[in-house]
Amino acid sequence: MTAELSHFSVLVALLLAGAASIVPLVGASMRWTPWMRFAAPAAILQFALVAIAFGGLTHAFVTSDFSVRLVADNSHSMKPMLYKVTGVWGNHEGSMLLWVLILVSYGALVARFGNNLPLAFKARVLSVQSMISTAFLAFLVFTSNPFARTALPPIDGNDLNPLLQDPGLAFHPPFLYVGYVGLSLTFSFAVAALIEGRVDAAWARWVRPWTLVAWTSLTIGIAMGSWWAYYELGWGGWWFWDPVENASFIPWLVATALLHSAVVVEKRDALKSWTVLLAILAFAFSLTGTFIVRSGVLTSVHAFANDPQRGVFILAIFAAATGGSLLLYAMRARGLGTDSVFAVASREAGLVVNNLLLSVAAFVVLFGTLWPLVAEFVWGKKLSVGAPFFDLAFTPFFVLLAVVLPVAAALPWKRGSVGRSLYMFRGVLALAFAAGVLAWSLQSGGRMLAPFGAMLATWLVFGAGWEVLARLRRRRRGFRATVAGLRSLPRGDWGKALAHAGLGIAIFGISAITAWEQEDIRAMSPGGQYSLSGYDFRLLNVNAVAGANYSSDMGTVLASRNGQPVAVLHPERRIYFVQGMQTTEAAIDVGLTRDLYVVLGDRQDDGEWVVRTYVKPFASWIWLGAAVMAFGGIVSLSDRRYRLGIANRRRARQVTGVEAG
Repeated sequence: MTAELSHFSVLVALLLAGAASIVPLVGASMRWTPWMRFAAPAAILQFALVAIAFGGLTHAFVTSDFSVRLVADNSHSMKPMLYKVTGVWGNHEGSMLLWVLILVSYGALVARFGNNLPLAFKARVLSVQSMISTAFLAFLVFTSNPFARTALPPIDGNDLNPLLQDPGLAFHPPFLYVGYVGLSLTFSFAVAALIEGRVDAAWARWVRPWTLVAWTSLTIGIAMGSWWAYYELGWGGWWFWDPVENASFIPWLVATALLHSAVVVEKRDALKSWTVLLAILAFAFSLTGTFIVRSGVLTSVHAFANDPQRGVFILAIFAAATGGSLLLYAMRARGLGTDSVFAVASREAGLVVNNLLLSVAAFVVLFGTLWPLVAEFVWGKKLSVGAPFFDLAFTPFFVLLAVVLPVAAALPWKRGSVGRSLYMFRGVLALAFAAGVLAWSLQSGGRMLAPFGAMLATWLVFGAGWEVLARLRRRRRGFRATVAGLRSLPRGDWGKALAHAGLGIAIFGISAITAWEQEDIRAMSPGGQYSLSGYDFRLLNVNAVAGANYSSDMGTVLASRNGQPVAVLHPERRIYFVQGMQTTEAAIDVGLTRDLYVVLGDRQDDGEWVVRTYVKPFASWIWLGAAVMAFGGIVSLSDRRYRLGIANRRRARQVTGVEAG
């Protein structure tokens, strides 16, 4: 009965979303206040209905209700409770329901906390958001029903993909979806502004917090997915340029550009047309990622390869949302011009360069991701675009972005001097050069990648801090005044500095692990010993271990340095009972300056075990940098200036020309 009630809730939510797509939009056009006010309670009720449905599906998984086909196909009574719960979104239908739940929750948040938005503008935003909800609720009902019953319920289920039975994958998808779907709200704000034909500082101030939420969540989700690939797949890598990885990375790049572009709209009333376009493209790329993951056009360890008819449905949503919004954009673009002018050497120009580099980098990744699909569809040729292409085509743009970032952030608005800004950073330049020389002296020959990465990281980290200090010293004199200024500095400025510094930390981790990683692969018997990069490793034993729903061959490896024990590592090879699938569980001793990474391979005919060992310098700095970037986003969100509704009503009415209420 729970499944039927949940299904009914989705159907009612679909009907309500359809009504909320039309009624507030007509009301805003005709200035009918009751029709406009319908948007907010409709958005909240949509959330309540979808939450009931999601709760019902979760109950079916937790109680192992195998009469529900989705539970029978993706769960098992022996599965740990954590994976029973997370199994709700470990499949196409359940993850789509989570997608829709997050989608309607954004609308409910605007309905509840967007009281300072002009009524007509708020109605239009919620109407556009309901249009998106209608499309995906229809997709759920007509192609991906998660509540379908099975005629003959099995005694037990088919279990969840063993690779997904991991804490990293338990929380990685929700964070990604909060980011993906959050860009739908920036899209709704953009389309609502295009309908009204006005965009200015207040609009940018409304859009920025929602973009920050999406960007921060995407940062966390991408980092968690990278960490999962690093320790769970057992291949030692953290990024493979897989199409599904790229599907989340492209919206992240565009959302980063949107954040910076919105600053120019808010501060200087410029780049309005470009910012609105970025808001549209960010969500368009999220839909592209949804199509890649769910259409069945590719097979990946973290893709839902399904009926291509579902892909056609998503393509239709993509065409309607992107095509319709771009058509509206073309009709309104002339009215989004500006009289604001700025010099080539100015912060506005620096942010334009920032946007161009991020946009080109995003399109490079998009091209490399989609080209094999296009080639196979058009010419019937199977092509492979792998890491060498992305490393060569993407890296130069991102390196150039890192080079210009501190100087561009320090330039004054409207008119400045690049030479003066560079002179301000002379100490940071010297420190960056010294860091590169130090890194070069620590390596015995080889590539210049790590020294260059150390220079770039130092330039970004200390450049971000120095830019903050220099700005305070321009306004205040004396050490005590500067310290007092640091305490009173807006949190948004602290968040920006942290995000830029986090990027530098991640760049150093990437360059160090790429240049200095050491690897050893060998077959050995228990008691065998070998050395790698100054560490001694001894395989003590391999024992059979029983897990909750799997059996395991677990090795015990003692790592030591200069005769002193450093870590005891337990790599595993698991076999899950139900699906008979074998997985590799790497053992990692995480350190600030290196990771010791051991993988247990197959047992050979002579009884020896294959052991693969890595020493990965500064690997943890990759995820430390991502964490600092995400923390910077959270700090910025706590800034009162970026909260929704900070613009007063008079300013808001200037944006939309509509009297609130």
